[in-house]
Amino acid sequence: MAPKRRRADQSSPEPAPAPPLRTPKHQPVVVFAHGAGAPSSSDWMVHWKKMVQDALDAVDVVTFDYPYMSGGKRRAPPKAEKLVDHHLGVVKDAASKYQGHPLILMGKSMGSRVSCMVANSDDIDVCAVVCLGYPLKGVNGAVRDETLLQLKVPIMFVQGSKDGLCPLDRLEITRKKMTCKNELHVVDGGDHSLKVGKRYLESSGSNQHDVEMEAVKAISQFVKNSLTQTCT
Repeated sequence: MAPKRRRADQSSPEPAPAPPLRTPKHQPVVVFAHGAGAPSSSDWMVHWKKMVQDALDAVDVVTFDYPYMSGGKRRAPPKAEKLVDHHLGVVKDAASKYQGHPLILMGKSMGSRVSCMVANSDDIDVCAVVCLGYPLKGVNGAVRDETLLQLKVPIMFVQGSKDGLCPLDRLEITRKKMTCKNELHVVDGGDHSLKVGKRYLESSGSNQHDVEMEAVKAISQFVKNSLTQTCT
């Protein structure tokens, strides 16, 4: 008697493919600087740190406080140039701790401006800079674009369309003068902290979470492209 043939649905399933190895060159370390008015422990910073770490599969997102913010006392920040040395020290420590991992600098408002200054340093190798609400206009209304025009690494601006510190038309003029690769993601209806007003959200049928996820997705793609094109 001929042996019975095994039915196809009784055969052993094919083993699942092994997940890709998480190599250092694919896992960046991000140094994330706070804005002028709130420390790294603020709800906003903690929230964005978590979103960015998940989206980028970062080995770490390093946050810190500038010296003027330490001690629990809120004081007026000094000029951005005076914060560069402390910021650079944090970046060097992160690069030393996570050797082999691409270095991404990110900042909120003032922290993004100082991040750009640090990225211009010859002492470190930065793959890209991400600016969340870049403060292009100073207190007197003058455009502060000197640091941006000197920048050599890729940069991404994430800007609210209603951000008074960075009018999009002024930013567009600056971007055209910049020599480095630069990209822009606009949060429609967003303010300086990328928060969108309730009425705008209702009229657009969106919500704050979706708006932020869209921005984080754009950041992730920018960083991925930068790692491929700049840090390989």
